[in-house]
Amino acid sequence: MPITKSKKVELVADLDKKLAGVESIVFVAFKKLSVKDTIALRRQLRASGIGYTVLKKTLMKRVLASRGVTGEIPELAGEIALAYSPDLTAPAREVFAFAQTHKEQVSIVGGVFEGRFMSQSEMLAIATIPPLQTLYAQFVGMLAAPSRSFVVALDQIAQKKTA
Repeated sequence: MPITKSKKVELVADLDKKLAGVESIVFVAFKKLSVKDTIALRRQLRASGIGYTVLKKTLMKRVLASRGVTGEIPELAGEIALAYSPDLTAPAREVFAFAQTHKEQVSIVGGVFEGRFMSQSEMLAIATIPPLQTLYAQFVGMLAAPSRSFVVALDQIAQKKTA
């Protein structure tokens, strides 16, 4: 049964409200995903503060166009859902993690990153970026490495002199 025009207006307004303040959107293709797996995906995303919505592609495109998203929209074949979050990399990372265990049913087909459409390969590259806390830890480790090496060298010199 087709959706009435008033219902479409309501759905577009609801999605537009959900996407307020969102920095990253991932287009998720899903097929033959069981109800159990769908619930697991939604729970995993919700635990990470990521929203998940399934909507008609024409309505999705209308909302994204009204939000000023630039670039060429990737080809969206089949059933598509949106995973979105204020965190730039979280939606892609979490959907990618879930897709690793459900390779035939879930995949990333593109997305919106910093206000422009991205292809599947670009979104997969974003999905492999570590979380912000991990990046901070790696940066601190890089800053501490020279002083740590200097201390180890001094310790080796001191051990040679005492031996």
